[in-house]
Amino acid sequence: MKKILRFISVILIAFYGTLGFAQQNPVGWKTSVTQTEDNIYQIIFSADIENHWHLYDTGPYEEGEGPNATTFTFELPENATLAGNIEMLDTPVRKFDDMFQMEIGYFEKTARFAQKIKLSGDGATIKANVEWTVCDDKQCLPPTDEDFTLTLGVVNANRQSVVETAVSQAQISENETAIPMQTEGKSLWEYIIEAILWGLAAILTPCVFPMLPMTVSFFMKGSKNKTKASASIYGLFIILLYTLPIAAIILIIRTIGGDETTANIFNWLSTHWLPNIIFFLVFIIFAASFFGAFDIILPSWMVNKSDKNADKGGIGGIFFMALTLVLVSFSCTGPIISTIIIKAFAGEFWTPIVVMLAFSTIFALPFILMAMFPSVLNKLPKSGGWLNSVKVVLGFVEVALSLKFIGIIDQAYHINILDREIYLAIWIVVFTLMGFYLLGKIKFAHDSDVQHIGVTRLTFVIITFSFVVYLIPGMWGAPLKSLSGYLTPMSTQDFVMESQKPAMQINADGKSVKYSDFLHLPQGLKGFFDYKEASEYAAKVGKPLFIDFTGHGCVNCREMEARVWTAPEVFDILNNEYVIVALYVDDRKMLPESEWVTTETGKVLKTLGKINFNFSFTKYKAISQPHYVLEGKDGKMLVPPRNYDLDINGFVDFLKSGIEAYKKDNMTNMLNINL
Repeated sequence: MKKILRFISVILIAFYGTLGFAQQNPVGWKTSVTQTEDNIYQIIFSADIENHWHLYDTGPYEEGEGPNATTFTFELPENATLAGNIEMLDTPVRKFDDMFQMEIGYFEKTARFAQKIKLSGDGATIKANVEWTVCDDKQCLPPTDEDFTLTLGVVNANRQSVVETAVSQAQISENETAIPMQTEGKSLWEYIIEAILWGLAAILTPCVFPMLPMTVSFFMKGSKNKTKASASIYGLFIILLYTLPIAAIILIIRTIGGDETTANIFNWLSTHWLPNIIFFLVFIIFAASFFGAFDIILPSWMVNKSDKNADKGGIGGIFFMALTLVLVSFSCTGPIISTIIIKAFAGEFWTPIVVMLAFSTIFALPFILMAMFPSVLNKLPKSGGWLNSVKVVLGFVEVALSLKFIGIIDQAYHINILDREIYLAIWIVVFTLMGFYLLGKIKFAHDSDVQHIGVTRLTFVIITFSFVVYLIPGMWGAPLKSLSGYLTPMSTQDFVMESQKPAMQINADGKSVKYSDFLHLPQGLKGFFDYKEASEYAAKVGKPLFIDFTGHGCVNCREMEARVWTAPEVFDILNNEYVIVALYVDDRKMLPESEWVTTETGKVLKTLGKINFNFSFTKYKAISQPHYVLEGKDGKMLVPPRNYDLDINGFVDFLKSGIEAYKKDNMTNMLNINL
């Protein structure tokens, strides 16, 4: 049992450590270069580590069995080679770690590493990258890396650097005006509605519902001293206790790093394998808790101290009563809050704040009403086994939702294991088991015997099995449009209709376009996945360019493709009037060195997703997906861009206005030429 609890603690620490990525990393790096022998230079990397933090040594540790070791990688020109391996100049602290069940090494306060480079010429400019992980006794921050450019010896001033600063897709034309950042509009309301539903579900869990009578008891003490105003203050404190922590984290991120850093962090959280594995495990562990395998509770001293302070009265007493409620209900609300926040990170930077505000408001409302009108308590249903049933049903939902994170990894890294059939098969089994549970055919540890099926339970049984029946045709290629944002793309399905198979992507020369071996457009459409290639083809065939900034982990992108792009009037325009280019901002494909892009800050972008995201932000100031841009000749934006919006007529108008603007520009250019 201790091992289980320790495992749970590690996952929770890692999860909240991921959210803590916003804070400034507690490790600072410096480099120095010295010549040790003829044509041999030594680079020393010095790390300053803040108090209470430790940096892991260079290992090596087998993947999945030890901590993330500090690693160094180098990009060398032809006249430079590594002379030996990276060397630790300081001796790390070594100890047997109970969590990893192995001996590990780490540094505190300072650490120095050295690498020797041998040159066959006068000098060279090299690139180095350091990736590291730091932990304290409470949390571990996600792996962080930093790039360094170092000059060894004397480099000819007329010679180009080893890694050229490429003319990037992301550069803005001198005569082009940046477009203001867009927001996702309607998608925010979907997040809010989902948060409201989760808030209602949280109230009906066994560790929250019994708190309603306690609220009545608290506000009836001293009789007239507890006014309706006090009840409102009580509700406000509940809302603030849920909303302020996440708001503080996100606002700190944005204040320190700005829009681009915030978007990069959110993108990292949404698509990198590490946070997605953590999110998956968080969902599974919380689901196991809902099923009754164990309870995840906060330390008793924390709850007891808060409860003791609640007896003091006044505003301070009301605050501690609200704090007690939040702490006591954590074992049920914790999984729900994690679900909401993790999904909300797919939106704009302020989406998680608004979503948590919606959740906490709905969650606090019954307690406000109980405090204002204690007599309402008599009309509430009595506590009983039905509360645990709500908890178990939420466990099934958590298991189903957890697959989304594995699906994102599968798509972003092109692993191709979690095909659509497998995904659907697991969902069918999960919701079938949930239906049998509601019928009383399956029983968990804390469940009461189901003597008979009531109308409410029967209604949920019908809904659950109807949902299962709806899923089954998807095994043979049914599009299941209402779930398109949650399922893996149709291109991963073996059994699909001919019209849904990915079209062969060809360029102007009749050859396969770049990246079409692992990327596909939906609905059988043809197009490109590289901006430059698409622009050249659009200019050759005389059509405007439809730019789709999308992502493997973008729920709203899949929903737009399934519910808007499939409309005949939309599909016809996209298929015949535009050249389509889909730019995936979260793809992890490592590109050849010739395709790398160097940003204005000197950061070298090596993956397809990072290059596309940099292009999206730098040229269009867009950080959300989907983001649709219509361009004419010379990269001129034809009309204001469009984001997530399920209005089919509005999308048709958007496409038609782009065509009209394209034709008008062409006519103007022809007149100018004739004149």
